[in-house]
Amino acid sequence: MGVIVQKFGGTSVANAERIHRASRRAIEARDRGNKVVVVVSAMGDTTDDLLDLAQQVCTFGDQPYNPPKRELDQLLATGEQVTIALMAMALHAQGAPAISFTGGQIGLVTDDAFSKARIKSINHERINKELDAGQIVIVAGFQGITPEGDFTTLGRGGSNATLVALGAVLNADVCENYTDVDGIYTADPRIVKNARKIDKISYDEMLELSSVGASVLQTRAVEFAKKYNVPIEVRNSQNNNPGTWIVAETPNMEHIVVSGVALKKELVRVLLKNVPDKPGVAANIFTTIAAAKIVVDDIIQNTQEDNTANVSFTVERGDLADIKPIVEHLTEELGGNTQASYQDGLAKVSAVGVGMRTHTGVAERMFKALADAKVNIQNITTSEIKISCIISAEQGPLAVQAVHDAFGLEKAG
Repeated sequence: MGVIVQKFGGTSVANAERIHRASRRAIEARDRGNKVVVVVSAMGDTTDDLLDLAQQVCTFGDQPYNPPKRELDQLLATGEQVTIALMAMALHAQGAPAISFTGGQIGLVTDDAFSKARIKSINHERINKELDAGQIVIVAGFQGITPEGDFTTLGRGGSNATLVALGAVLNADVCENYTDVDGIYTADPRIVKNARKIDKISYDEMLELSSVGASVLQTRAVEFAKKYNVPIEVRNSQNNNPGTWIVAETPNMEHIVVSGVALKKELVRVLLKNVPDKPGVAANIFTTIAAAKIVVDDIIQNTQEDNTANVSFTVERGDLADIKPIVEHLTEELGGNTQASYQDGLAKVSAVGVGMRTHTGVAERMFKALADAKVNIQNITTSEIKISCIISAEQGPLAVQAVHDAFGLEKAG
């Protein structure tokens, strides 16, 4: 008897009809002789509605302020609690024994980085006990608790992290991620109309695509899957079409030079001017930012003739309110003529493929495609299997289409 962990995103459980449809998939998996765990997100736009409500409450007079992150997590965690109970009820209504748990009830322990917590451990004894008793187990995605018992959330797409973490600790045969699309595409089909569904993609490629804007899977979910070699199938909850398998790399994957193109939107560049150019300064800057659990990218340092340097990096726009006071403190600490500025309205277009390791001319094709589309490149970063360019946000869709077409990704490899 195998173990299957299924996850249903917000659109897949948006109403009673879809909850019953998801329930039937769980029952079908059980009827094939499997033990089944189901991870669910909040229904439809519930999380966005709760965020909007929090913002309304946090606007007093003409002075809006950011809600305390601990209290925001207390609020957001309620969304999944509604869905798990309804899913369990739907399963019971269809004659299937089921039991629902919050993240805290299964001992999913995280750190205390509210709004983007990381999973530290899961106590799977309670889940195994219920599975052995024949129950379908439903677990709230996106949430956990700190060692002190405070609710935490795992960031946007955090239900995927719950899915794969459970798959790892339960030694699942497969994690099935049900969404509102048929799988992983060569680009976002909402932007690139000729995007093609990929049948199989490696963990490394998916990891890079997730980190540069592909929203189907959270980066940490892919990290879990790679570390514990848990295969994931991304499928559409509304049909029975084959999905995309995310698996360990195989030798024949390298003949595909570029597997996908992604666009990361809503980036802000932070520029620190006239930073003292001496050992330890950069370490201090990024250690301070890391302590606030803020992810930075696209770091560039340019030295000047007066023994100073300009240091720039990008952050997501959602982190701007948190990073501004940190940067202001750093400029005061560094003293002298150090100044900070912020450039909004940026995006990042990236091409990803394990074939880059063995093929030349990839960068040239990408840069020519952007030049022909009259897209200005502001800076470039690369890894072994990725090339990324910072561009203006308004040119993002044009850039993705141009790069997608340059590599002929609409055609099967």
